[in-house]
Amino acid sequence: MAGLSQTQSLSQQQVLAPQLQQSLQILQVPMLELRNLIQQEIESNPTLEIEQTEPTIEDKQREAAEFDEEFEWLAKLDEEWRDYMAQSAGYSHRSAEDEERRQFFFESLVKEETLQQHLFEQVQSGDLEAADRQIAELIIGNIDDHGFLQSKPEDIASNTGMDVADITRVLEVVQTFHPVGVGARDLRECLLIQLRRLGKEQSLEFRIVDRFIEDLGKRRFPEIARRLNTTPEQVQRAANFIGTLDPRPGQIFTPDPNNYVLPDVTVEKIGGGWQISLNGDQIPHLRISNTYKDLMASARSKDEVRDYIREKIRSGKFLIKSIHQRQQTISNIAHRIVDRQKDFLEFGPSALKPLTMVQIADEVGVHETTVSRAISGKYMSTPHGVFEMKYFFTPGYQTADGESMSNTSVKGIIGEMVKDENGKNPLSDKEIVELLSQKGIPIARRTVAKYRSELGILPSNMRKTY
Repeated sequence: MAGLSQTQSLSQQQVLAPQLQQSLQILQVPMLELRNLIQQEIESNPTLEIEQTEPTIEDKQREAAEFDEEFEWLAKLDEEWRDYMAQSAGYSHRSAEDEERRQFFFESLVKEETLQQHLFEQVQSGDLEAADRQIAELIIGNIDDHGFLQSKPEDIASNTGMDVADITRVLEVVQTFHPVGVGARDLRECLLIQLRRLGKEQSLEFRIVDRFIEDLGKRRFPEIARRLNTTPEQVQRAANFIGTLDPRPGQIFTPDPNNYVLPDVTVEKIGGGWQISLNGDQIPHLRISNTYKDLMASARSKDEVRDYIREKIRSGKFLIKSIHQRQQTISNIAHRIVDRQKDFLEFGPSALKPLTMVQIADEVGVHETTVSRAISGKYMSTPHGVFEMKYFFTPGYQTADGESMSNTSVKGIIGEMVKDENGKNPLSDKEIVELLSQKGIPIARRTVAKYRSELGILPSNMRKTY
């Protein structure tokens, strides 16, 4: 009997898993991927169709009543749902089908010109001989997205049987192409190309880059000044100009993924209060086709036809219910975030409060992993910009006054301190700790160093100006 019971339990899990996975996937995917997923489901399920108008409140209530009975058994399996979500870490890995859908989505976007295409066009429009044009195209094929040559001319010559002198000569031509600095073999050469193009080959900047690129990176201005028989102040000014050059000239052709961010939630202040709205316009409103309902009711339909339609209708209803649950879950979480982060909405990131997913999960009445999945890849539009929803979840500190302050707020204070510091005597991490302590914020020195690094702020000895 024990063996039989175990077999039944395993069989039930196998039946549940596909629907659970689909529901979790719908909850987790960003809006644009969800739209593509829905389109795939419509193509594979003939009982689904898109409503041309927004369903009324009465329609939604009627559909909810129809779904309640069918999904009542899921409510009895709450613990299985929670365990599944908590233990399904492997589910985050996309299947081959998911990757195919994801690739279809990205391929449907309008492709912008790449760096290599831009360089090839300059080869074709130039006056290079046919043999040199072939070498130029070979060189461009070895240039990465940042604009740097990844293979030495000697290696290219060795692999192709071409003369290294010809490759070097054509490389110098490629290095005159746009963007300025392209085709360099390292950062030093990239900056020197840009300085030559600016007519600064005899300048202090050129000599610093040519001879002291490593010392420049470590801001050893007094040492550079001594070696070049000049003053640290002059080296400082030269370094400031060098900082205006482009260390990755090819990056202007790299698409910015933030261009495709579509907020799931919009928060606006209306009439003294904060109004939350879901961006549901991008999600098609689905319903079960009346045609297939009629076929189910028809006495002329064969049993196998009715079985097929019944299964497709059940699958379609589950999809519709899962989409509704997704939107409702995101809405509930967004409302709780807004309730907790009203100071942020009023005053900006410096007023962000500490918040954990456990707190929101308890208020919404779901498992912590549900919150994690629901906010994954989702964005909220606020008066201070568009933020990923996970941005609002951050640990924090208890100040001497008993107030809670988030890590983000502390980072903002550190950033302001460094911004206002005396450049000739920059604040050390120890001094920042002391200043924060005076504000009632207890923090360790190593934590200050960590936050400073995350903010992209150099150590005090490298921030000194002359």
